[in-house]
Amino acid sequence: MNWVRQTFSTSIGKKQLMAVTGLLFLLFLATHLLGNLSIYGGAAAFIDYATRLHALGTLLVVAEVGMAVSLIIHVSTAAVLFFENRRARPVRYAADRSAGGRTLSSQTMPYTGLLILGFIGVHLATFSHHIVDQTTRNIFQIAVAVFSQKIYLAIYLLGVILVAFHVGHGLWSALQTVGASHPKYTPFIHKLSIVFAVIVGIGFFSLPLVILIMR
Repeated sequence: MNWVRQTFSTSIGKKQLMAVTGLLFLLFLATHLLGNLSIYGGAAAFIDYATRLHALGTLLVVAEVGMAVSLIIHVSTAAVLFFENRRARPVRYAADRSAGGRTLSSQTMPYTGLLILGFIGVHLATFSHHIVDQTTRNIFQIAVAVFSQKIYLAIYLLGVILVAFHVGHGLWSALQTVGASHPKYTPFIHKLSIVFAVIVGIGFFSLPLVILIMR
């Protein structure tokens, strides 16, 4: 309990919690993308992937609960740090401080994170097997119906861009926070983060386009 209290009471502790939960989400993002890329094997392969995933049963539920708890921790600590920083610096800088390593991606992390949170809610409401009835339609049929709606398609594509933009800085920042910081390796980590963000962006961006072509 003392460790938990100390962690939540310090800025470094909160950043470490954000880093760890952020890395968990990046791992989930990578595995989720790999699974969804089964669509390139055809509708049957995509349906088979979803069936095998749901067949995990309790294990899947445990993973979902774990991700939900991680999301709560990540968002709450991000909000606390954001307002703490605002209180510590009530007056904005008169000059641009981006030369100190701050980029557009890093400066907009709180705002892209908030938009992504809303996107996750919409995405779950349209695809989650806990919310959407999948007894009369398979996942491919559901995906076709959803992505055929131009408004949702636009929301999804915009959401993917925001996610890629967010994780591009998020991966680098999280690794730095957990100690992966060295003058020799930092440039590589930064490039790795950009490559990961590009792969995530292109991978998820392509999914609805492939699905609509196959319908």
